[in-house]
Order: sequence, then structure tokens, then C-alpha cells
Amino acid sequence: MKSSIHPQNYRPVVFSDEQAGFAFLAQSTIATEDEIKWEDGNTYPLVKVPVSSASHPYFTGEEKIIDTEGRVDRFKARFAAAEERKQQLANKAKKQQAAKDAKEAKADKK
Repeated sequence: MKSSIHPQNYRPVVFSDEQAGFAFLAQSTIATEDEIKWEDGNTYPLVKVPVSSASHPYFTGEEKIIDTEGRVDRFKARFAAAEERKQQLANKAKKQQAAKDAKEAKADKK
């Protein structure tokens, strides 16, 4: 096994998830220009990360529906159309029943 392939310049680095307001200190070799004063009073290099365990839905338990093809929207539209059609049919049946009852009442009067 080659001995010179692993980095030797590990140093403490602060990783910050600005979206969640979460930061942690870890050892890393990542190069960065930003710095931050940490809780212990020392200044460390800062790496801003877009997602961390504090903001990722898998760790937070908050699922988000990511629908790239509009499947959810199409389902909701079909469901709404079916409900509207059901309501129209119910109203039509009520009107027919009312007309039938009125016709029978008129026939009974004669």
C-alpha cells in the first residue's frame, strides 16, 4: 500500500448550514477562504454547506413532495373533476325526482 497517497494536512474546520442555523466543528482537508470565530473563542476556516443533518428531510422527518412530472397535480385535477361530475349527477337526479314528484302530484289532483 502506498504511504504518500493520503493527505496529511487535517485541521479543524467549521461546517455551517446557513438555512438551518446549524454548524459543527470537524477535522478536514478542504480548502476555504472564509473564517469564523467558534464557540471556544478560536478562529477556524468556514465551509458553508447547502444541506446538513439539521435541514435534510430524511433526518428531520419532514417529507417534501418533489413532483417533476406533475403527477400530484394531475391526480388532484382528476379527483376534483370526478367530484364535480358526481355533484352534477346528484343534482340532475334530484331535479328529475322533483319533476317526477310534481307530475305525480298533478296527476293525483285530477
